[in-house]
Formats: sequence, C-alpha cells, structure tokens
Amino acid sequence: MLAPRRFNWISPLSDRRARLWQSLHFLLEQHAPDGAQPTLRGSVGLPRFNAINEVARENHIANADEIRLPLQAAHDGFVQDIRDLNVDRAYVPGTVGIVSSAGGSYLPTFIVSLHLLRQTGSDLPVELFMKDSSEYEPHICEVILPPLGVKCVVLSEILTGQDDAHPIEGFQLKAFAMLFSSFEKFLWLDADCVPIHNPAPILSSEPFISTGLVTWPDFWANTAAPVYFDISRQPAPPSTARQATEAGVLLLSKTTHFHTLLLAVYYNYYGPDYYYPLLSQGAPGAGDKDTFLHAATALNSTFYSVSEAVVDLGNVTPWNPSTAVNAGYIQADPIQDYNLTSQGKWRTQDPTVSHPPRALFSLLGEKLHGFDGKHTRLWTHPPEAMERIGYDAERKFWEVTLEVTCSMESVFETWKSKTGLCDDVRAHWTAVFEDPDKEAPRFTDDGSR
Repeated sequence: MLAPRRFNWISPLSDRRARLWQSLHFLLEQHAPDGAQPTLRGSVGLPRFNAINEVARENHIANADEIRLPLQAAHDGFVQDIRDLNVDRAYVPGTVGIVSSAGGSYLPTFIVSLHLLRQTGSDLPVELFMKDSSEYEPHICEVILPPLGVKCVVLSEILTGQDDAHPIEGFQLKAFAMLFSSFEKFLWLDADCVPIHNPAPILSSEPFISTGLVTWPDFWANTAAPVYFDISRQPAPPSTARQATEAGVLLLSKTTHFHTLLLAVYYNYYGPDYYYPLLSQGAPGAGDKDTFLHAATALNSTFYSVSEAVVDLGNVTPWNPSTAVNAGYIQADPIQDYNLTSQGKWRTQDPTVSHPPRALFSLLGEKLHGFDGKHTRLWTHPPEAMERIGYDAERKFWEVTLEVTCSMESVFETWKSKTGLCDDVRAHWTAVFEDPDKEAPRFTDDGSR
C-alpha cells in the first residue's frame, strides 16, 4: 500500500515546478509510444454533430491492428505511473485565475482580448504563457501587462532539459501552460477568445463545482478512431453523446483533475505523431482540442460538456441568405446550459424546449471587409445569436481594437515592420460605426433571454 501523499506547499513555486517537470519528463520519455505511428487512410471529412441520429464511428487508421498493443502498453504504463506519482503540485492552493498563451502575432490580439475582459468587470488575475525567450517582449510583459493584472511566464524556463529533437510548440503548449500555471482552478482562454460578460461566476457555480472540468462544443462530431478507445481501455461513446471539443475556452480544477491534466500532457507531448491523428482522423482543427475530455474519460473522471451548440457569427452570404460566413462564433453560458440539461431539457435534441442560454464567450474575427470589399458590420447573422449577446459587442471590440492599435502601433515587435495599421482600423471604425445610416443589430436588455 502506498504511503499517504503529502504535498509541500511551502517550498517556492519555482522549485515545485522544477520537481514536477523532472518527474513528469522522466515518465513521458519512459512511456514513449513504441513502434509505428498511426497512418491515416483518407479522412472523416466535415462531419457535423447530430444529437438525434446515431451513426457508426468511422475508422481511417490504416494500421490500427499494428499499433493497438504497443500504444496500449505505453498508455497503460503512463496511466499507472501518474496514479502512483508522489510529487509536489505546482500550483498555489486556493487560487483562481485565467490562463492563456500568446506570442508573436498573437500578442496584440491577446491585449485586445484582455481589455475586453477587464471591461466586463472581471478582475481575475491572468497568467500569459510564452513558448520561449523569443516570444518574450520586455516592454509588454514588464510595463504594459502588470497594471492589467497579467504576469508573463516563459515555458522554456520551466521545461529545462527538454530535448530539442522533441520540441513543444503550437497546439502542444496549451496543456503544459495549464499544468504549470500557479492557479488551482482556472479558466483557459485562447488569445482570440473573450468573455462577453464577466466570467467569474462560472468558476464558483454548477456545473464546475461538482465536476471540476467544463468543456465547450465544436461544430463537428467526435471523430476519435475506434482503436484509440482500445488503447485507452474505455468504451467508445455513441456518436450522439457529445460533440468534439472547441478548446479555446475550458474550465479546470487541479484539485480534481490533476491526473486528467497529466494525461492530456501525454497526449499532447506525443500529439503530432500519434494522438492528434488518432483523435481527429483528419477532422477540422486537429490538435489539442479533444485531448482534455478524452483524458478525463480515460481516467473515468467527472466532467460537464456544454450541450448548447456553438454558433457562427458572420455576414449573410450573397448566394444563401440563411447562411453566415464565419467572422466569429459564440459559446453558451454553462450555468444556464446546466440549468436546462439538469431538468432534462436538451436543445440539441429539441430546440423548442427552451430559449437558448445567453452567449458568454466569443471568438474575435479580424476581417475588415464584406463580400463586396466595402467596410461593413461583420456580426449580423443569425439575428437570434445577436440577441443572445445582449449588447453591441462588435462595436465594443472595434472600439478597443482602435484604441490598442493606435496607441501601441510601434510597441509590438511584430508590428514594427508594418505601416498604416492605425489608419486601416480607423477607416473601418469611421465607415461602420460613425455612419448614422448603418443599422446596428437588435439586442435584448441583458442577453439573459
């Protein structure tokens, strides 16, 4: 029988991070997938999620029989060892915050998102992770961000000794940033994903309180290969159970989901060569997005997957007046979604059972022109989505974008070689939001429906 686990919360966070990485790095390399990589044969295409009609899970892994047992043995070993892992946890007990990552061209987008977050009334602290020193901009991290409640963290300074032959970059960064953030409970936000309303209540309400993990849906069906469920020793869910995950926003408690996060790190560490093709089979957005929920189900951990469908925002297409071309999207308030599903009301099965939950998050789009090349509003359709937002969020977005662009045009490293950015954004603002003939969408008073 293992001795009770005692975590040293007194030692400095930097020491705990170092010890956690040392132990985890050893396990990641010890349980490296052995043998052939998954070979895709074709693709699942663009399968939209259908909550009513079940369909058979497709297999596009040509060498499933060859990889099943080697990957299963590596997966078994890693899962067993993380369950037995007795190491200091690299977070500060009782802390709550927001975690994100951005560098290079994404840093200006993050700054815009941050200002929009603060304008909702949120004062949650933020940790911004950057891959390495090449993404660290001293003026931004040491002058601009601290007064806004943001601390920059350079991931490479934590992951010391990492082999350059096995880089951690792109989609892989998210799981590592989550694991090494100092917060016990956090909201993850991609740099271009912003709250429309103050997100603080969702960190202290159901469904997060009882589950410790809340995810939001993508447009697409869950497309994990059948062999993945053999590898991870879990039953394959029916196609109607839940969508693929859109991981631009995610809630996680390390109290209840520390092992989930460790397994998600494993999936991402070996993601590009092994687990991304296994979990997506060529579906759109292949990457980290499904690694968190599949890690939770593989460990039989609780979670809540928001049921309300993600909705495209955009312009009506000239060739189809009922379809919008994406200029952003909205995700539902999980509290209101949970209030419906806990009563057995599933709008994905019958949209007439209730009004939809209010929109709580949106992806920022950065287009300037419509189909005719002219400046225009970009969030106009569908009208019911506009009502769920509750106020003119597009106007607010461009107001902040104009302020950031014109006050910081020469500050960001990636903007120093560009000219006319402020003029371009100001031209869009003037043409769209200062033109009295431009009609704004209609909104409810507070977006609560």
